Amino acid sequence: MSAEPGLPRYSVAELNQAIGSLLERGFAPRFLLEATVSRPQLKKGHLWLTLLDEQASIQAVVWASQLSRLSHQPAEGDGVVVVGKLNFWGARASLCVQVLDLRPSLSAVLRRFEQVRQALEPEGLFDPARRRPLPAMPAAIALLTSAPSSALADMLRTASERWPATRIHVVPIPVQGPVEEQIRSRLAEVIAAAPDLALEAIVLARGGGSREDLAVFDGEALARDLAACPLPLVTGLGHEDDITIADLVADYRAATPTAAIVALLPDRAALVQDLGQRRRLLGQVVQMRLQREGAALAIRREQLQALNPTLLLQAWRQQLRQRLELLEALSPQRLLQRGFALVHHSDGRLLRSVQGVQPGDVLQLELSDGRIDAVVEAGHPR
Repeated sequence: MSAEPGLPRYSVAELNQAIGSLLERGFAPRFLLEATVSRPQLKKGHLWLTLLDEQASIQAVVWASQLSRLSHQPAEGDGVVVVGKLNFWGARASLCVQVLDLRPSLSAVLRRFEQVRQALEPEGLFDPARRRPLPAMPAAIALLTSAPSSALADMLRTASERWPATRIHVVPIPVQGPVEEQIRSRLAEVIAAAPDLALEAIVLARGGGSREDLAVFDGEALARDLAACPLPLVTGLGHEDDITIADLVADYRAATPTAAIVALLPDRAALVQDLGQRRRLLGQVVQMRLQREGAALAIRREQLQALNPTLLLQAWRQQLRQRLELLEALSPQRLLQRGFALVHHSDGRLLRSVQGVQPGDVLQLELSDGRIDAVVEAGHPR
């Protein structure tokens, strides 16, 4: 074939090398790829898989050195988000995606959430009636979370500010990736040690992140362990809008890790203020009671004083004097002193009418200072 002027000429190796150079210069060294996993299989320690969507597919590989560090182990049909870069082998012009990290896509996470929810809901594990009340002033709690972390620092600071009397036992746990079994193991250890530590509640917490990062808390086995926990359980996972299966089985679901501590521990400042108000109210009640009792005591004192024998004797003497004066005022002797006289028959009968005497009757006239004997000469009726 005759060479056409102006057209570049390559050998196969040169062409493949040029394509590789073009890809290196024109494509991002790392990128995110949303895809569905198909036909994952291990070959010589490396994980080979096909990434596809509705219109296309591409081969991908996770090298053995990277496989153990993946935050998620993909299975057939999983929706994933891949952090990857392009690998181009010039010897055979072969192109694939080298997977640097891989996590479930949001759609896959939500699909798994819904599957576990549908499996557990008929058993009543999400029933609000099974939720236990939180202790009012817990003496000790266990805090399962990543350590060290900003979420842990915030929770400890909040606990110290609100109620420093509560002992907090921090139990470090992994909170991302395929770590469900590790979380279950630490939870079992905490439950076993609860009587010795006098634990009254458990907090399961994780700081912010994407919904995909919280997928570990959607596990069915972990949910059953949490539902069977003998102590009240508080969750504070992710952000306010994030709901996990663990949140649904918890006794109390807080919007954030810090909110979990706020829900569980009383507010010292608010309690001090409340105690102050109660003290003032109690003082007012006591003062009013003292006033009522004082008034009642004054009445009883007056009653006792009125029943004093000396006073009663004085009152009776006064009444007696008044009656004596009345008797004296009504006494016939008083009339006699005023010039009147009492007339009696000789037999002592009091003469009340002029018709009661006859001439010659002997009468006795009683005056204030003595008696006079008299004989009736005549009677003169009025």
